[in-house]
Amino acid sequence: MKELLPEIVARTSKRALSNRKIPAEVLRRVMTAATLAPSCFNNQSWRFMVVTEDEALKKIHEALSSANYWVKSAPAVVVVATKIEFGCRLSDRRDYALFDCGLATENLMLQGIKEGLYVHAIAGFDPLKVKAGFHIPDEYVVITLVAMGYPGDEATLNEKHKELEHGPRNRKPEAEVICHNRWEPAAPKES
Repeated sequence: MKELLPEIVARTSKRALSNRKIPAEVLRRVMTAATLAPSCFNNQSWRFMVVTEDEALKKIHEALSSANYWVKSAPAVVVVATKIEFGCRLSDRRDYALFDCGLATENLMLQGIKEGLYVHAIAGFDPLKVKAGFHIPDEYVVITLVAMGYPGDEATLNEKHKELEHGPRNRKPEAEVICHNRWEPAAPKES
């Protein structure tokens, strides 16, 4: 896998985060990388809120699912949001604002990894609590939260998450998700 970008190879969903503050210049580079992502017609439909202050982080913590307790150690959490209208609205329900935000979030994550951070996007939160806590207008979609921090103490994790920190990187076989020249993806294997 030497031919792949090292940040892609290194990216895993780590949870043992240190609460050590991330320097402002590192956060700036990470967020600049996010804004350099491609987007449909260059609409740049993403909106980011970088949360680093203790009182603001508490609002994020109140919105987390119980399984994402570990996010409470993160010194920075990025709220990724958009309005669907900010992006291209194309045929067959292709609302590109969501895709654009995904591209920008991946840029953010890869730059974070290059900076020595653990960067973990999560879906386990209540977006309505995030919106209410930060007065985000209802027409926005809060897509994901991205927890960022330097590597921390695994003793803060439950047993399941400790195991996942060192477990294998499980990916579906490429033959199941990639096909060539005709639509014939393999059927998902039953677990």
